[in-house]
Amino acid sequence: MASRDLAVGVVCLSQTVAGLMGNFSLLYHYLFLYFTGCRPRSTDLIVVHLIVANFLSLLSRGVSQTMEAFGLTLFLNDIGCKLVFYVHRVGRGVSISTTCLLSVFQVITISPRNSRWGELKEKAPRYTGFAIFLCWVPYMLVNIIFLMYITGKWSSTNSTMKKDLGYCSGVKQNKIILSLHAALLSIPDMFCVGLMLCASNSMVCILFRHKQQVQHIHKNDLSPRSSPESRATHSILVLVSMFVSSYMLSCIFQVCIGLSDNPNILLVNISALLNAYFPTACPFILMSRVSREPRLCFAWIKITKSPKLIINM
Repeated sequence: MASRDLAVGVVCLSQTVAGLMGNFSLLYHYLFLYFTGCRPRSTDLIVVHLIVANFLSLLSRGVSQTMEAFGLTLFLNDIGCKLVFYVHRVGRGVSISTTCLLSVFQVITISPRNSRWGELKEKAPRYTGFAIFLCWVPYMLVNIIFLMYITGKWSSTNSTMKKDLGYCSGVKQNKIILSLHAALLSIPDMFCVGLMLCASNSMVCILFRHKQQVQHIHKNDLSPRSSPESRATHSILVLVSMFVSSYMLSCIFQVCIGLSDNPNILLVNISALLNAYFPTACPFILMSRVSREPRLCFAWIKITKSPKLIINM
């Protein structure tokens, strides 16, 4: 095994393990809040679906890429390769759409009621389930296209018609057809990224105006503390910034791989590492946002149970 392959394998393994542990910890946190009867937030369900999407990405592409880097090749047949690529693409797409939805709900939460976003305060929570449904369906449909041209390395397809994608192979396509496929796949992505940037810009403007309005209040305060809404907004802005940067870099590498008949394996490995970056880092950013919720939860439980204790006395 070459030292480069060993290094890629170690990095992939580290990313995958860290990402799975982080997402599991965050999922455990939300399940704990749910089963202890804590009052849910409107964004909790969105975050849970984001965690599920991260799991799909890491378990499909992360594990497979790690095994391939360590030299465990030819472990997926034709159906396995199609399934792994499809699950990874759906997980990646749902990560985009749920991050977008999370940023939209957050800007609605912090917006004044007389603003453009604030008018949706009453309506948004009622349509959370439907919005999440729309996060999944488009990506489950458009990514069916990968089932047609992803094959296993053991496939009987003529080797001259294949291009190496690491642990699987792709069928070479006409450049025009490839461009049409890329355009189809990018439509929901571009919509989500555009809406995400719009919501993020609104959050920055709202936070700036809020800071200007309350600056005189904290002028003489030795230890000013930001509100929970402000902390949550900052964490989502960090999440969006990290996602957009990794997404743009990943798109550049994927375009290079897609246009090449025989892509460099280094490009394939870098693209895989970039794809795993967001699902790995995402839970740790979100955990900083919810780190104080259990304390508030226990306080709420104590308040709701105290009248019963008084009656029993």
